Amino acid sequence: MNARIIFNWIKWGLVALVVAILSFKSIHSTGTTEVGVRTIKWSLFSKSGVENKVYQPGATYFFLPIFNEWETFDARLQIVEMTASVDKGDKHGVDDLPFKTKDGNDIRIDVIFSYRVDPQRTPYIRQFVAMDMVELKEKVFRTVARSKPRDYLGEYSTEEFYHAENRNKAADKAKQGLQAILNEYGIIVENVALMDYRFNADYQAIITNKKIADTKTKTLISEKDSTMEMNKKLLQDAQAEVNKAIAQADGQYQEAMLAADAYYQQQTNLAAATIAEGTAEAASIKKMREAMTNEGGLIQVKMAIADSLRNKRIVMIPTGSANSFNLQTLDINEILKQLGVIKAK
Repeated sequence: MNARIIFNWIKWGLVALVVAILSFKSIHSTGTTEVGVRTIKWSLFSKSGVENKVYQPGATYFFLPIFNEWETFDARLQIVEMTASVDKGDKHGVDDLPFKTKDGNDIRIDVIFSYRVDPQRTPYIRQFVAMDMVELKEKVFRTVARSKPRDYLGEYSTEEFYHAENRNKAADKAKQGLQAILNEYGIIVENVALMDYRFNADYQAIITNKKIADTKTKTLISEKDSTMEMNKKLLQDAQAEVNKAIAQADGQYQEAMLAADAYYQQQTNLAAATIAEGTAEAASIKKMREAMTNEGGLIQVKMAIADSLRNKRIVMIPTGSANSFNLQTLDINEILKQLGVIKAK
C-alpha cells in the first residue's frame, strides 16, 4: 500500500510538472514594438502552417508549445552600418562597401542603411522569407544592400563622384533600387546615407596634391581679386581727382569766359560811347566850320585875333626879301591870309 501511494504521488507529480511546463511554454508575449506570428504544426480545427494573422504589440497569447510555434518581429527602425572601422558598425572588422567608378578607379565607402519591417507582411515574411529578424537582416537585407547600391555608385566617374551633389543622387537612386527589390520581402527602406569614402593610395595622393593645388589656386585667385578691387578703387579715386580737376578747370574757364565777356561788353560799350562822343564832336566841329565860313564867322575870327592882339607890342622890321613886310604898305588882309585865318581868293 505504501509503495502504491508513493507511486501515485510520483505519477501525479510528474503530470503536474508536465502541465506546469506546458502551461509555461504556452505563454507567448509581444513587446511594445513587436508583432507576433503563429505557426500551427497540428490542429483539429485549423489548417497547418503559418497563420495569416498579425498578433499585435504589447499583448500576451496562449498556445500549446508542441502544436504551435511562435516568432516575433520587431517593427522598430533597424540600422545597418557598413564601415571600414573594425570597432564600429554592424559587423566587427572591415565591412565597408567597395565599388569601381566608370573610369576604373577603386573606391571604398562607408554606408548607413535604415529600414523597418512592414508589420502587416510579417506572416508572409515568416513563411517565405526568413524565420526571424536576424535571418532577415543577414540573408536578405545585407545581401541586397551590398550589391544593388554599387550599380548606382558606379555610374559616375571619379571626378564626378568627388562632388557631394552626385553622391546624394547616387544615394537616392540606391534607396529607390533597394526598395524596388525588398518591397516583395516586406521590408521598407527608410534611408541610404553615404559617409566617408576612400580611394586607393596612389589616386588618394593625386587627389591630395590636387586639393593642395586647388587651395593655392583659390588663394591666388583671391589675391588677384583683392588686387583688382584695390586697383579698381585706386582707379576710381584717380578718376575722382581727374573729375575734380576737370570741374575746377571748367569752373575757371567759365569764370574767365564770363569775365572776358563782361570786359568785352564793357569795352564795346566804351567804344560805342567814344564813337558816339567823337561823332558828336565831329558833327559839332563840322557845324562850327560851316558857321565859320559865313560872314558872321569871319567877323568872329577877326574879333578874336584883334582881342588876342590887344595890348600886344608889335615891332615891324623891314627886310628886302620877297616874303617880308613892307613898311610903306601894311595890308592886314594879306597878313591874315599868311596866318591862314582867311582863305586866299
